[in-house]
Amino acid sequence: MIIPDSPQARESAARIISSGGVISFRTDTFYGLGADPLNEAAVLRIRELKGRDDRKPILLLLADVREVDRFIAVRSPLFTQLAERFWPGPLTIVDTASELPDALTAQSKTIGVRLPNDETVRTLVRCCGGALTATSANTSGSPPAATAQSVADYFGETVDLIVDCGESTLLEPSTVVDVSTGVVQIVRAGAVPAIEIQAVIDDAGKSNRPHHR
Repeated sequence: MIIPDSPQARESAARIISSGGVISFRTDTFYGLGADPLNEAAVLRIRELKGRDDRKPILLLLADVREVDRFIAVRSPLFTQLAERFWPGPLTIVDTASELPDALTAQSKTIGVRLPNDETVRTLVRCCGGALTATSANTSGSPPAATAQSVADYFGETVDLIVDCGESTLLEPSTVVDVSTGVVQIVRAGAVPAIEIQAVIDDAGKSNRPHHR
């Protein structure tokens, strides 16, 4: 079922999420599949829908920065530096996870989180508990869905609700960086260029160097 985004649509989405269901909605990039990240059965259902490799962790969207501490065990300095520069925005940051379901982390002990630069998206996520899974709403190996109808074409009625938030205007997914090892590794190139990420790292390195008299 596709319904246009509205306060009523968000209320319906929140009810579905709280009961362990799966929705689709436009993220700050493409359409994603949303479920309560702490509901392992719901996360497993998303994996089944996508036909997804269990070795790949599922990324999360957050409504507010304070939600980070529910999912990240300890914010590393690199995490903080990148979040302060690029959030809200299309940068997913992977760091050491708190105690989370294996279905979410794929036993990687890490989790990727993003604060989207779209108030409509953040409002929806906030209505649904402050955090949602945001894996792309397509079957594995297929192009990402840019419209609600594309999601319906992929999944039909197997998704409980598709919230139509309009067509995606970005041409690239979020950039994904992993800082869990103490260095920045680009896992997926995307909307935030690598050169801008490197500039933040370089600036942080300069500020951390000792000053000699």
